[in-house]
Amino acid sequence: MLILGIDPGTTRVGYGLIKKTPQNLKLLDCGIFTTTAENTSGRLLSLAKNTKKILEDFSPDILALERIFFFKNKKTAFEVAQAVGVLSLVSAHFKIEPIFYTPLEIKQSITGYGLADKEEVSKRVMEILGLKNFNGLDDTSDALAVALTAICRLYQKNNNKNFKIKK
Repeated sequence: MLILGIDPGTTRVGYGLIKKTPQNLKLLDCGIFTTTAENTSGRLLSLAKNTKKILEDFSPDILALERIFFFKNKKTAFEVAQAVGVLSLVSAHFKIEPIFYTPLEIKQSITGYGLADKEEVSKRVMEILGLKNFNGLDDTSDALAVALTAICRLYQKNNNKNFKIKK
């Protein structure tokens, strides 16, 4: 099973693709979509193209997105909501229904503590995936955390209550 996690943003969008087999987890790809577009339309178009390419290249089974839960800046929240709309539309073209998780759910699933900071989440993502070094940005580790949360929640939902994410 292939799970694509995305941390939506306006000029930077983190993504992480994980393969889940019965025996282990394997990081297949991760990174950031960036854009230099000056306006919202250009940024959204760039996001759509990048997302379409990764969906075509890898054909993930699941697309997991971080849900906007709170915001400090209304303009930024509105733009991120537009990005989530674009991600949802592109995924619909590939017949993938996105799954959404709040930051609290993600932190709880990954660290066991819903108020963990980004450094704790990143460290735990590295441990889970067996990475010795991770030079990615927060957006990338956040996207990987979203994908790992989807894996954990999927197994919990399928009555595997004892499932734990391990190395």
